[in-house]
Amino acid sequence: MRIGIVSDTHGSSVAFKKALEVLGRCDLLLHAGDVLYHGPRNPLPEGYNPKELAEIINGLEIPLLIAAGNCDAPIDQMLISVPIQSPYSMLLVDRKKLLLAHGHEMDEKALEGLANKWKVDILVTGHTHVKDIKVLPGLIHVNPGSCSLPKDGVPSVALIEDKKIHLIDLNTGQSIKSAELG
Repeated sequence: MRIGIVSDTHGSSVAFKKALEVLGRCDLLLHAGDVLYHGPRNPLPEGYNPKELAEIINGLEIPLLIAAGNCDAPIDQMLISVPIQSPYSMLLVDRKKLLLAHGHEMDEKALEGLANKWKVDILVTGHTHVKDIKVLPGLIHVNPGSCSLPKDGVPSVALIEDKKIHLIDLNTGQSIKSAELG
């Protein structure tokens, strides 16, 4: 199964379109929150058009799971036909337990502790706008970074495919870090 992971689009239809283009055909798309609104502390991202982004999301023909982020609000659900889940979603994919969370309600260590307690294989978070893959005992923690407002200046997404997880630079389409899924 090919799973695309995005986070922190913050209303940028341009960034989301680029993410979809780079990820290619996926069986499932995960969004780790902060979908439409840019938030009071962030600048407007390039291509800020929440209405167009909602239309793109509504037109997707693959399943999309969204974990609610700190910039997501109930009003957003009026535009998006896909449910914006609670801040935490658990799913089972290819015999792997995956926990999807934005990451704003619990700090990173607490989330990793919860994931270990629940015997989660893959923890997906967003919120920080900093991409990373951490391989921990019994757990891989991936943050795809932000495709619209990356703190390091490099927009990114993540991809799970062929028992590997990759961080992908949206500017080049190249994998910049990867880890094996045991």
